[in-house]
Amino acid sequence: MARGISTLSLLFCTTDEQAMLRVQTQDDHRAFAQLVERWEEPIRRLCTRMVGDAHKGEDLKQEAFARLFAKREHYQPTARFSTFLWRIALNACYDELRRVKRRAESALELDGGEALEGLDEIGMDSDDPHSEAAGNEEAEMVRRALLKLPEMYRTVLVLRHYEGLKLKKIAEILEIPEGTVNSRMAEALAKLTRLLEPQFREPKPSPPRPREALVL
Repeated sequence: MARGISTLSLLFCTTDEQAMLRVQTQDDHRAFAQLVERWEEPIRRLCTRMVGDAHKGEDLKQEAFARLFAKREHYQPTARFSTFLWRIALNACYDELRRVKRRAESALELDGGEALEGLDEIGMDSDDPHSEAAGNEEAEMVRRALLKLPEMYRTVLVLRHYEGLKLKKIAEILEIPEGTVNSRMAEALAKLTRLLEPQFREPKPSPPRPREALVL
């Protein structure tokens, strides 16, 4: 029993890189389960933000970890595990966004133009727990505007402002220079501001007057 506890304790003391190496070299399912437990929430958040749909985000999270195991032989032991995983998850999101676009374009050919009207609002009717937790109209407006950005701009905003990654880390994940990340971030924020400005300028309806004030 003591030996079993010691083995379990050792497993959970390993770094992500050590656990991934065990997965790569030994097909260690316990080490893989450890990585899933540590990373499933950040990956689910990322996928949900990228596609705007909580249910699809959950599916993409599972797909990302399936791809992680399938691509275990490609992992470089000298690289950071998190960079490898973020990249796999983003590629799963990109594939889904392209599938959605292709379906919409195919429907466009059949429907004469009506099918693309809702493309920028993919998943807007889903129950996104993050936007609900925010509990305010502005958070929902930002979420909708974020989904209208091209994926290269959406990606840097999600990684920086929602996941809190540093520019250097984002550059590693996307395999682009840090200066490019910085310029994309500035452009993404400018585009997001342009999308949001008209909505924030709209006058909000006045609250109803108390019943007592209506009595003469």
